[in-house]
Amino acid sequence: MSNTQETGINRPLWAPWRIEYIRGKKEPGCFLCRMFAESRDRENLILHRGRTCAVLMNRYPYISGHLMVAPYRHLADPEGLTDEERLELYDLTALTIKVLRDVMSPQGFNIGMNLGEAAGAGLKDHLHQHIVPRWVGDTNFMPVLGGPRVMPETLDATYDLLATRFPRQEIC
Repeated sequence: MSNTQETGINRPLWAPWRIEYIRGKKEPGCFLCRMFAESRDRENLILHRGRTCAVLMNRYPYISGHLMVAPYRHLADPEGLTDEERLELYDLTALTIKVLRDVMSPQGFNIGMNLGEAAGAGLKDHLHQHIVPRWVGDTNFMPVLGGPRVMPETLDATYDLLATRFPRQEIC
């Protein structure tokens, strides 16, 4: 038996919800700007709205609890943030870490931004910060580069778990 067979790398992992995205019509423009302009927060996976930024779930997460903080204003680089936006981006990142610690008990976090296409930004024109909870032995870096990932919980279940833990009012 080859090493590939032993590790199960060739075993299929089913993700039927992805076909809607793959085959679906892609709307022009920025999907974050469109979601922020709407009032369908649960459907858009928006957990909290502040004055200048929001916390939302990543629709195609690396792991359960993969959240993002993004300014409402459409800009690609942190140099363009106002002082108020920069402060709220940080404050909401800190709040998100607290909520994830309280609800999901991760043992660590990966936090960062992918700026530009060369850095792996799937959405390169609207700045957003990733907050990814991590557990010892959960995965390694290879799935990020294109390997399989197993999600133990649906997005709706994760949303319901987290949504009540964010304040309904602005924090800044």
